[in-house]
Amino acid sequence: MEAYCGGRLQSNADYAGLKRRVTAAGLLEKRPLRHYGLRGLALAAMLAASFAVMALADSLAVHLANAAFMAFTLVQLCFLGHDFGHQQVCGKPLHNDVGGLVVSALVGINRSWWVDKHNRHHAAPNHVDLDPDVNFPFLAFSEDCARRKGLLARAVVRRQAYLFYPMLCLEGASLKVSGMGRLIAGCLGRGPRLRFPAGEPAAMAVHLAVHGGAPFLLMPPLDAVLFILVSQALMGLYIGATFAPNHKGMEMHSGGLGPGFLRRQVAASRNVRPGVVNDYLYGGLNYQIEHHLFPSMPRNNLRKAREIVRPYCMALAVEYHETGIVRSHREIVRHLHGVGRSLAVIDRVNAPGPGRSPGTA
Repeated sequence: MEAYCGGRLQSNADYAGLKRRVTAAGLLEKRPLRHYGLRGLALAAMLAASFAVMALADSLAVHLANAAFMAFTLVQLCFLGHDFGHQQVCGKPLHNDVGGLVVSALVGINRSWWVDKHNRHHAAPNHVDLDPDVNFPFLAFSEDCARRKGLLARAVVRRQAYLFYPMLCLEGASLKVSGMGRLIAGCLGRGPRLRFPAGEPAAMAVHLAVHGGAPFLLMPPLDAVLFILVSQALMGLYIGATFAPNHKGMEMHSGGLGPGFLRRQVAASRNVRPGVVNDYLYGGLNYQIEHHLFPSMPRNNLRKAREIVRPYCMALAVEYHETGIVRSHREIVRHLHGVGRSLAVIDRVNAPGPGRSPGTA
């Protein structure tokens, strides 16, 4: 997962100095049983409890509350899958890969597709052309992106600040569908090769059988349908609400990669203030600056790394942006509104009128 941190980028003097300090503090060392073992057991218990409620409850209200609990559990599992994907958990890559496949079977997101996409995001965060996480059909995070949209997408982008959170409810399903497309293409030999040609189809088959079949076996059909719809919508909302503050509304760039590795990663990232609750709700991704600088660092060491990274950035006059949960979302909405408003002005100026042809201003 750290190919993008090697070679030329890692030779940057500012980053090299920081990495020496972090390494000397032992923050890149992995002790999986001390942190991740307990977390894995807790998540397994939460998942089992949700299925038990499916089987034992006979109230639609309880089933819908359980759908919310299932969504929360699945996103927490996504955070664990993210850590496996970054080789944060175990010392041996194979062990991380196996853990990632298990999580893939539980949450239904194809591993090869996600790892490839996430690697490209880490290589060039918030780059208009290189970061896949800023390339959405009906969202634009810069005026340049907005100008490239078609007629229907432009109508949505102009109102994106109001539609952003409702659209996040589709994010869980979107991740699954995109991953499934990559899986099918890989199996048919019409796309990039799967990292695990047997394991990945098996993981998805287990997911579809368990999460698609168990609700209908354990609940009335209507309850099962509503359970799946609500859990998937809330899963998408939770994923989006915790991932969006990482970079959305932060500096965008195009063309070359720009400044050195440290400055580029810090400028594109936003931290959400640390705390026991925030650290848990965000799966450690509230330390987004530290995570982007050291992607393989175990989650439980990110808070300690912050105590080194923050003053180091300040000494270099590199802006280290950290804020609270509410303000982070205000910044996102304000940014989306600004892009949408700029596009509305452009479209209004270029709109054809009496005696005018389209595109004249």
